[in-house]
Amino acid sequence: MKRILKPVTYVLAAIYFLVDAVFMAVARPMARWIGRHFEFKWLRAWIRSLSPYPSLALFSVPVIILEPIKPVAAYLAATGQVVSAAVTFIVGELLKLVLVERLFHLTRDKLMRIPAFAWAYGKFSEVKAWLQATEAWRAVRALSRAARDTVARARARLVGRFSRLVTSRD
Repeated sequence: MKRILKPVTYVLAAIYFLVDAVFMAVARPMARWIGRHFEFKWLRAWIRSLSPYPSLALFSVPVIILEPIKPVAAYLAATGQVVSAAVTFIVGELLKLVLVERLFHLTRDKLMRIPAFAWAYGKFSEVKAWLQATEAWRAVRALSRAARDTVARARARLVGRFSRLVTSRD
């Protein structure tokens, strides 16, 4: 039984990290955009003033609160509410990752002073690097870039047509 559970555990862990990595590709630009457009100087200053362990506690809050969204989404999907499950999962995961990304950006140096956190982050970075080095990851990235380029070209054509339509009416 143990020989069967070990590969299943590895597959589930890989899927979990893959989902987080895919969502992080969306969450990181969103977090940067929020950081540029919403000035919460007093909140940012307060977060930066925290020592390492309170920073870790604050960093943990979005994970603790929003991580249970995944089983809730799975329950919704299992009960036939697929659209609700997808929306719950996507919104919850993006919200969690955006908050975690912003908090990590603000507290990274302090968090790295905690030996256990630094060790876990090192292991996470190793797994992420390994995942990004796989052929499957590169293929998904290439498809993603191709889809993004296709959408950008279609958008440019629509904007061009719309601007010509507006100028021809004037």
